[in-house]
Amino acid sequence: MTQAALPRQNATDNARPSDSLFMPALYTGLGVALLATLLWSIASGRFAVPFAKVIAILAAHVVERAPSWTPTEAIVVNVVRLPRVLTAAIAGASLSLCGAVLQGLFRNPLVGPQTIGISSGAALGGVTVILLAGFGTLVPIGAFAGAAAALLAVLALQRSDSVSPVLTLVLAGVVVSAFCGALVGIVTYIADPESKLPDIVYWLLGSFASATWPKLLLIAGWTVLASAVMLGMRWRINVLSLGDEDAKTLGVNPNRDRLLLLTAACVAISAQVAVSGTISWVGLVVPNLARLLVGADHRRLLPVSALIGAIFLVVADTLARNLTAAEIPVGIVTAVVGTPIFAVLLRQATRSSAA
Repeated sequence: MTQAALPRQNATDNARPSDSLFMPALYTGLGVALLATLLWSIASGRFAVPFAKVIAILAAHVVERAPSWTPTEAIVVNVVRLPRVLTAAIAGASLSLCGAVLQGLFRNPLVGPQTIGISSGAALGGVTVILLAGFGTLVPIGAFAGAAAALLAVLALQRSDSVSPVLTLVLAGVVVSAFCGALVGIVTYIADPESKLPDIVYWLLGSFASATWPKLLLIAGWTVLASAVMLGMRWRINVLSLGDEDAKTLGVNPNRDRLLLLTAACVAISAQVAVSGTISWVGLVVPNLARLLVGADHRRLLPVSALIGAIFLVVADTLARNLTAAEIPVGIVTAVVGTPIFAVLLRQATRSSAA
């Protein structure tokens, strides 16, 4: 976790596309791709709905028209798949956005949402509530409390060293994450293997199978709030990525801005964990893919990461529910897909550093 791992990750890197036509075209292309992915995901499944009928059912919410679809098809689209697909898209955008922010703050592309212990803390809070009270409205509250406690613990450990705050934050995150992981192991060990353990294990692997409109509103509300903070401060991340001394020289308060960004990431990640469990690799892999397209300027990197992350997780969730007769937890799919992609990116980065 050293700055040497980022030889080319500089916010002022000019070796990336800068044509005034490139970014509008990229945003348009990603937007169209996301819309097409959403429609494809809604149409796909054990009970397939024709693409034209999906569009007609969705359009009926805006324009009244005589139905050309069956009541079953309307229920599948509006009740079963639409909230699930939208939840997956928001979760993917949230994880990718948080990953890009954390990598900028820590000046290291190997950092992800799990690095600072937020995901582990949220998972601990969620499984504790499931153990004590089962699934219900308290699970999101437990996830939020666990994530906040983990962040506070990281910040408390970080205050003990003012010489290298970024390195200390990373090390503190590793410590807190390991501790929360151990406590999660204890909870799963003492959980009733007949009634509680299967639910806890499946939730920890990540899934959107239980997505509903209330859960969609929960993750959407908190994600919009946190994303507004992170996107609004994206130019400050450029400054923070230069180092604390340079940031102070440019009039930026690194400790205050870092706290605001970490808090926003905490809110967004805990909302995702509360709704769909822990989903790994998205926040680590997607920002690196986006960086290949637009460079390290966070004014472009953050929105592009969010769009690619939404597409990535919707595709992963669609595969998770269609590849086999029994649904695969989406966290397994993202790990299987994300691991080789990241290995290739890591090898390319190593070769570039050696050159």
